[in-house]
Amino acid sequence: MKYDDASWHYGGNFPKDLPAEAGATHIGMFVAWAWMTGLAGEDVIDEMPDAVAALNERSITPGKSFFDSCDGKFVDDDLNAEGNAFAVEYFDFKTGQYLNDYDELLTGDLPSVYHVPDTWESFDRLRPRLDERYREWSGRN
Repeated sequence: MKYDDASWHYGGNFPKDLPAEAGATHIGMFVAWAWMTGLAGEDVIDEMPDAVAALNERSITPGKSFFDSCDGKFVDDDLNAEGNAFAVEYFDFKTGQYLNDYDELLTGDLPSVYHVPDTWESFDRLRPRLDERYREWSGRN
C-alpha cells in the first residue's frame, strides 16, 4: 500500500520556487518520527539501519532522509504492523489528522505547507503532537 508519494505533490499547484524535495518534507517528518519511535518496518531495520541511525544522530534532516532512503515514496513496508495500523488512521489524507496537525503547527505565515523548512526545528515542533496522537491512538487499541 502506498500512503503518499512526493511526486503527487510536486506536480500541479506545487510552488515553482521550491525544489521537488519540498514535496517530501511533510512525509519525511512523519516517517522520521515513526522510525525514531520504533515503528520502522523489518526491511528498513534490516536494509537501512544507517538511515535510522542518521536520523537518531540528526546528521540528516527528516525530509532528505525520506527522499534519499525511500525515493520519495511512503509505503507500508516502511512501517511495522503497529506503525501501519496507526498510519492508516492518522496519516490518511481524507480521514486522518496528520496534515491538519502539520499545517496547524508548522505552516503559520508561510505561503503553503510545502514551504515548511526541512529542519530539526520543524520536527521538534511537530514531534510532541505526533507523540500525543500516537498515545491517544494506542490507548484505544
